[in-house]
Amino acid sequence: MAMLDFERKYRIRGGTLIGGDHFDFWVGPLYVGFFGITTLVFSLLGTALIVYGAAIGPTWNLWQISIAPPDLSYGLGFAPLKHGGLWQWITICAVGAFVSWALREVEICRKLGIGYHVPFAFSFAIFAYVTLVVIRPFLLGAWGHGFPYGIFSHLDWVSNVGYQYLHFHYNPAHMIAISFFFTTTLALALHGAVILSAANPPAGEVVKGAEHENTFFRDIVGYSVGALGIHRLGLFLAISAAFWSAICILISGPFWTRGWPEWWSWWLDLPIWR
Repeated sequence: MAMLDFERKYRIRGGTLIGGDHFDFWVGPLYVGFFGITTLVFSLLGTALIVYGAAIGPTWNLWQISIAPPDLSYGLGFAPLKHGGLWQWITICAVGAFVSWALREVEICRKLGIGYHVPFAFSFAIFAYVTLVVIRPFLLGAWGHGFPYGIFSHLDWVSNVGYQYLHFHYNPAHMIAISFFFTTTLALALHGAVILSAANPPAGEVVKGAEHENTFFRDIVGYSVGALGIHRLGLFLAISAAFWSAICILISGPFWTRGWPEWWSWWLDLPIWR
């Protein structure tokens, strides 16, 4: 079916979660919907607050602009705008924009009659962000434990948190997350490479099919998961990387306060060493 023919069947009323026909429209190729409006509002407001924070800050240097969270003394309360309140409102806007975008994806899936795999996967990225700026600070009792919004300041925060737990790479959840990140990269590289190898042959050669792709992986690793299987595997690897990256920071502080190398002392206490 040609894309233009499909557009006529797809662009119909219905499938919305909130707002009904009032926001059920497209702008060019982009579906808007109620959550498209809220995404735009939250994004513009959050960006304006960042620009305002930069304007009252000491520099316009893009690398050094930083919107810091409130001081720990404010706890879980609201801080004045110039003393961390900006960070709080920007965080609210960011969460609102991300969640709105995911719900807009749900509405598009409903219109297309497809599964909710994309918003489901995106929700893990939202979970990782919310863990850093909402869940973990809440469990620690102060919004000041969130990371600052800035390039260098954010990197400094990551470095400082790593040193705070002595060697953060000894965090077992961090090890799992990194393993999934690397494996995701490997799986995507293998998948993309084999598709290009088969579907983009040199001039004069015929395009190869799924049997060639499956046979390649059968011959090189002994088994091919197939066209559907590789996408299931890719989804699993990607959401696992996001999930365990959120867990590794969530347990650092609320559930483990010492250096992470010390956590491994149980290994030395195993009876096999006695």
